[in-house]
Amino acid sequence: MPYDPRIHHRRSIRLKGHDYTQPGAYFITLCTQGRQCLFGNVVKGKMQLNYLGHIAFNCWEAIPDHFPHIELDTFVVMPNHLHGILVIIDTSVGARHCRAPTTEQFGKPVCGSISTVIRSYKSAVSKSINIIWHTKGQSIWQRNFYEHISRDQKPLDHIRQYILDNPQRWADDPENPQHNPDDCEFLFDIPF
Repeated sequence: MPYDPRIHHRRSIRLKGHDYTQPGAYFITLCTQGRQCLFGNVVKGKMQLNYLGHIAFNCWEAIPDHFPHIELDTFVVMPNHLHGILVIIDTSVGARHCRAPTTEQFGKPVCGSISTVIRSYKSAVSKSINIIWHTKGQSIWQRNFYEHISRDQKPLDHIRQYILDNPQRWADDPENPQHNPDDCEFLFDIPF
């Protein structure tokens, strides 16, 4: 069914009025559909990527190839989610270009925005995995993503450390399916 604003009432979780094309550091968290562990496992506090995990990792590393205004900062691919910092760099030379703020609207992507970058990333990973699993159009990701805009160095350093420590805290991570074994709904039958 196509999107109909009279029927579908999607509420954005983005910061109202923020221009997500503006320079800054954006802490991103993406979760797999049903929080299924698709990307590998944590062994002795270290993430061990499987083939699908390497796809997620390599596609994340390729973001600046497709979006030159994006720099990668710290990131980690976990069994069922990804944490990463994307930095939009100021590519203007001299005076900033004056333009109206660009805010995302459903069905109207904004070129170069964080949402557009994440949409492209999720699509690339899903497409590659669908080829491997001989499925068609299956998104491996939950709808939407979590983001936090980091405006100061100290909180950004704290986020970096959180990302780096994530594999060591996997046993206590709320994203770990061991905490909610009844909520498991598998997209793929993956033997780990």
